[in-house]
Amino acid sequence: MSERLVTTPAAVRGDVVLRRRRFLDAIDERLGLKALTYPVPEHANKLAYSLGGLSLVTFVLMVGTGIVLTQFYEPDPRLAHASVRRIMTSVDLGNFIRGVHFWGAMAMIVLVGLHLLRVFVSGSYKRPREGTWVVGVVLAGITAAFFFTGTVLKWDQESLEALEHNIEIGKLLGRSGFWFSPSFGSIPLLTRLYVVHISLLPALFTLVVAAHLLLVKRHGLAPSPFRRGPEPEPTEPFSRHLARLGGFALILMAILTVLAVLVPPGQGPSPVEGIEVTKPLWPLLWVYPIENWVGVVGILWATLAIFVALLLVPALDRGPERAPSKRLAIIIPAAIIVAAILALTVYAFFTPVASHIGM
Repeated sequence: MSERLVTTPAAVRGDVVLRRRRFLDAIDERLGLKALTYPVPEHANKLAYSLGGLSLVTFVLMVGTGIVLTQFYEPDPRLAHASVRRIMTSVDLGNFIRGVHFWGAMAMIVLVGLHLLRVFVSGSYKRPREGTWVVGVVLAGITAAFFFTGTVLKWDQESLEALEHNIEIGKLLGRSGFWFSPSFGSIPLLTRLYVVHISLLPALFTLVVAAHLLLVKRHGLAPSPFRRGPEPEPTEPFSRHLARLGGFALILMAILTVLAVLVPPGQGPSPVEGIEVTKPLWPLLWVYPIENWVGVVGILWATLAIFVALLLVPALDRGPERAPSKRLAIIIPAAIIVAAILALTVYAFFTPVASHIGM
């Protein structure tokens, strides 16, 4: 008689586990997924240290929704306003996708700003991470360029006035501002900005963010000056950090979805040249009083001053201390600047609309 083979439940489970492990090992051999299990400090999983990752999530969301919107948008000054209106009223889910794109852009501005603020307050730009900070400031500049070009593309009265201000700034730059001249080339400036918005800026952002991530991986996350606990700080796998970041991203997506449904962005009237009847959107509203006082040149010098100051931070604060209480020499001036920007924004909200072109 042949001997019967007896298979126990434990043996079956062991065989399943072995097969699964072999399968995962085969995948890792080709994709290197186990590299994501490198250790990161425990504080990396807090929301404050996930703001950079969430900024990247919003960028991916902007690309996805932007690809859909480009299928229906006409980057021609004669057709752009009507094409946006058509997206809002005639395209299936067009108004919702535009709403997600709009609120995602607002979220990206907020997240990038808060990320820079967190890095500054925690002193995470200190040696050897000065280059990481500079690259991050460049990313903030690209984000601002995204915001400006996106504002122009909706092509209503607010968009035209923003573009006219940019043309004036181009004149102030002399020969180096030639690209912003309507007479440069045979393609309308709106179309050129559209190309920049959907191709040049995304490609540039992707390259710079790759450099930023490589620097973060190279130097690791800076120790938190606010942590109170035993040393050394416990670590967790980066894969777990990604899982928590995914949870934060889902919450962010839910918020953007609700805003897109309940507070969809509108569109102003068709643009009319030669008048100024609007103010900038809130991220740029702080420069409005400065423009009232000194003219369009105030926009140029105020924004340049902010970005130059940000780039100089690592050079101005070179000591080893990270705790804010031990860095008052730079924390206090920074707090005054932030308070001034907030005060100017509130002041501008109640300021009557004024004309600035030609000042």
